[in-house]
Amino acid sequence: MSEPSGSGTIRFLDLRASYLELKEEIDEAVARVLQSGWYLLGKELEAFECEFAAYTESRHCAGVANGLEGLVLSLKALGVGPGDEVIVPSNTYIATWLAVSQAGATPVPVEPIPGVWNLDPDRIEAALTPRTKVILPVHLYGQPADLAPILGLARKHGLRVLEDAAQAHGARYGGKRIGAHGDLVSWSFYPGKNLGCFGDGGAVTTDDPVLVDRIRTLRNYGSRVKYQNDIKGHNSRLDELQAAVLRVKLKHLDTWNGRRVSIAKRYLEGFAGHAAIGLPKVIAGVAPAWHLFVIDVPSRDPLRAALEARGVETLIHYPVPPHLSEAFAHDQAWGEFSIAEQAAQTHLSLPMGPHLSAEAVARVTESVLRALSSL
Repeated sequence: MSEPSGSGTIRFLDLRASYLELKEEIDEAVARVLQSGWYLLGKELEAFECEFAAYTESRHCAGVANGLEGLVLSLKALGVGPGDEVIVPSNTYIATWLAVSQAGATPVPVEPIPGVWNLDPDRIEAALTPRTKVILPVHLYGQPADLAPILGLARKHGLRVLEDAAQAHGARYGGKRIGAHGDLVSWSFYPGKNLGCFGDGGAVTTDDPVLVDRIRTLRNYGSRVKYQNDIKGHNSRLDELQAAVLRVKLKHLDTWNGRRVSIAKRYLEGFAGHAAIGLPKVIAGVAPAWHLFVIDVPSRDPLRAALEARGVETLIHYPVPPHLSEAFAHDQAWGEFSIAEQAAQTHLSLPMGPHLSAEAVARVTESVLRALSSL
């Protein structure tokens, strides 16, 4: 667990503690793979794909190398390519945009709902053109995007929906787990995720057997049968070691998410009524996975420095909106997406994770309030 209140540094996320809690199970799983002599596209991956599909209430799952590859392969499976446009959030990790570019298409940004920070369904239609092919909502910070109006809009215009669920393992929308509301759902198992492996890893879930077959073909050099290559594919496979680790962690995901929910509740109660702190707004009908707990504070940078001095680690998700990054700066300019730009200047992510103690949460809360009172 995190250090007790009053002493030591409270880390943003304690990955070592996650391993130590499950050490015996994980060590056994790793040894099983090593002793098998089979390290790619084997029984561990097949088992994990079945188990994760069942967990996400989807029919199919394909393991891939990482979350970015999951998005790229999904877009290609949906037939996206040069000349096409994809609706993306203006505020997200740049991987969402990079996937569109790597598929040969153009990302078209749409602003989020302030306070919720997910793609605003009411702004999407104005951004559609005859070249739009896919809407790509991100379940940012672990809170599901408002999928019902997005899916309705997609049906109205004959578009496909690809969900970026890299931060939403275990989250629910309308009582159903994130996993197959849209046509495809891409996942990341980066170590810091709610369900993370010991390196890079990813997956795609869907109810569509044709789409999952395309993903599996694309991930393996465009091959269904060894040395027979049907299409120009990728080398993008979730290896047996990572699949075995994920199988262990998946069994504990709901318990760990429950701890995150408790931490979020303590933060919300501790900061309630404080005018200087913008708290996350949870829309009706969703159950967030609370991958991150992000507050909105005008004095973000001084507050972060004060917290660091008090031994509280924080992060900024994300300090540069994709449209202002060097990678995309030639496409858009400062001022075009003011909501995303404001968020980049005021968002602060507080410590969050399944091994953060109640005492540590209380110390973080107290430190934030005291720091703000002196700024």
